[in-house]
Amino acid sequence: MANIKSALKRIKVNKTKHDINKSIKSELKTYIKKLNLAIEDSKLDEARELLKVVDKKLKKAALKNILHKNAAARQMRKLSHKLNNKSKEIA
Repeated sequence: MANIKSALKRIKVNKTKHDINKSIKSELKTYIKKLNLAIEDSKLDEARELLKVVDKKLKKAALKNILHKNAAARQMRKLSHKLNNKSKEIA
């Protein structure tokens, strides 16, 4: 354990940031799971709305450096392709 005051503060700040980042990542995963379920169940209207929400949350996480911007773009691309392929399949 650290003895220096600034090191103690740094430990406390890192823990707080870690908890916040973890909750944001968890929320993202939950929305992605909901989107995948909507796509599998062919609820395309609901899936499109969820895709907008996921896009906004991914971009915000990338902006705050919780996710790398390329990782966020890659996830968004993967999800939108999945939705587009499912809509083509049904049509």
